Amino acid sequence: MRLALVAREPDHPLLAGARRLLQQEGHLTVGQDEPADVVLLKARDAQSLRRAERYEQAGVPVLNSAAATARCQDRDWMERTARAAGLPFAPTTGRGVLGELRWPGPVVVKSLRSRKADLVARADTPEHWRELAGRWPGEPVLTQRPVDGDGWDRKVWVVGGEVFAEQRRSELAPGAPERRPWTPDGRERALVLAAGPAFGLQVYGVDLLPGPDGPVAVDVNAFPGVRHQPGAPEALAALVLRTARR
Repeated sequence: MRLALVAREPDHPLLAGARRLLQQEGHLTVGQDEPADVVLLKARDAQSLRRAERYEQAGVPVLNSAAATARCQDRDWMERTARAAGLPFAPTTGRGVLGELRWPGPVVVKSLRSRKADLVARADTPEHWRELAGRWPGEPVLTQRPVDGDGWDRKVWVVGGEVFAEQRRSELAPGAPERRPWTPDGRERALVLAAGPAFGLQVYGVDLLPGPDGPVAVDVNAFPGVRHQPGAPEALAALVLRTARR
């Protein structure tokens, strides 16, 4: 079996671990654009998406598909897709260019296009809103009603149906980043597993917060950077082999 990586960081621990396991079984990792039996797409830039599309046009399965990866960059589409699938999602309260909007009251402000180092911040006061608008005046954004959690984000990752999770100190809360072990309950697990078919993803992450009526999703990521999760490389290697055998 020949595996190709279309990745911004091909040596990411998840990819490196899966590749090592596959190589131990005699499978090969080939260069980008070389003939392959399965492709792992862990990048979102236009060039990588075009490369993945060429593989798909040649009949090679890509995890995740180029189309699903591209769509997950659009946070507006993300919410509409989640709600159409019946998944609880943080409600959007407004959209527009940040420098042209007025403060609507306490909100979470997010870049409309999800990407590395994008804007995700709370604006609880007019002063904070003006500060963000001064730094990101031309940024297309959406605003969400804050979900009052406990200061911990529930990070859940799914790799070929296997669930991995931990809690991290919210990036919207003050203080240094922290991590702690956590096991999703039945409702949280069901929500996250339902997101895969809804978004057309096999490797993905869902950020959850505890809402007053149960867990609420606030973000969905195609092929996130899963780290510090024993068993995740094994799950990815198994997914690659299952895909190659179909």
